[in-house]
Amino acid sequence: MTGKSPKIVVVGGCYIDMAIKCDRVPLPGESLVGSALSYSISGPGPAQAIQAALCGCEVYLIGKVGNGSAAEMLKKNLEEYGINIGYLNTVSAKNTGCIVTIVNAAGDNTALTYFGANSSLLASDIKQADAVISEADICLIHGQLPDEAVREALLCASAHGTKVILDPAHPLGQVGKESQQLPAEYFSADIVIPNLYEAADITESVDANMRVAKLIGSDLIARGVNTAIITMGRRGCMIVDRNDSSHVKAFDVDLVDQSGAGDAFAGALAAFCAVGGDIVSGVKFASAAGALACTKFGSVEALPSKTEIIELLQRQDFGSVQ
Repeated sequence: MTGKSPKIVVVGGCYIDMAIKCDRVPLPGESLVGSALSYSISGPGPAQAIQAALCGCEVYLIGKVGNGSAAEMLKKNLEEYGINIGYLNTVSAKNTGCIVTIVNAAGDNTALTYFGANSSLLASDIKQADAVISEADICLIHGQLPDEAVREALLCASAHGTKVILDPAHPLGQVGKESQQLPAEYFSADIVIPNLYEAADITESVDANMRVAKLIGSDLIARGVNTAIITMGRRGCMIVDRNDSSHVKAFDVDLVDQSGAGDAFAGALAAFCAVGGDIVSGVKFASAAGALACTKFGSVEALPSKTEIIELLQRQDFGSVQ
């Protein structure tokens, strides 16, 4: 990862995250005392954008927030990381999205999400950013947004030949519904990065475990995706493309809070792919970022720098990344 400063456009939900750490998740009707509190900007939009910026990229964020102090806090924090917020639009009728997270002593988390202004992201919001998408090296899209916005981002990137990395979380209109089939346009992405359980859901696989991760990836390729990266937590990642498949092992770190791992992975992968290099090295780089994000409590504040990522790669003999 040397030379130019790559340009990345992130399309993703924007939230304020209130995370509380405690020994265990309370039972119904039970009241426990927390041991730590983190109140910060969060969501795949800000977190992935900031991770890409920490890896040396010029980053633009497309999303939607409400009015009020939460939105101002979010915008101010993003600007401190150098994120361009010119396409972070405001809707006055809804509050900024919010996530309440409970993290237990083992680092596992339970969350409650209020979508808020994120559910108002429109195709027209994406069209406003057509010029910057056309100039980007990577368009990184998180699917948990209104379907019309995700489709428009995919179409816009495709029209300009901009490479797309898609986290195929289900569109907001599908959350909670029985049918979870993704729109066909989602499979036009160059790279998809679902976790194992999302991937099993997308492909209607009954058995979501390591033995079938390769088959799930092959199914995604058959649907039109160029490369499928199935993330499997402590079991690493399975990479499948039209020619081969490979497994990248997970890093050995002490888990504190896993809530930011997926966004760290996505942002770091986008940063690596924006300047080229083979996909296996890119997944190792992204996996190191995801692992490091698990070693601290909180969301954005747990995201690692490029230097920290490279140091972990070198310590655990994953090879060097420049």
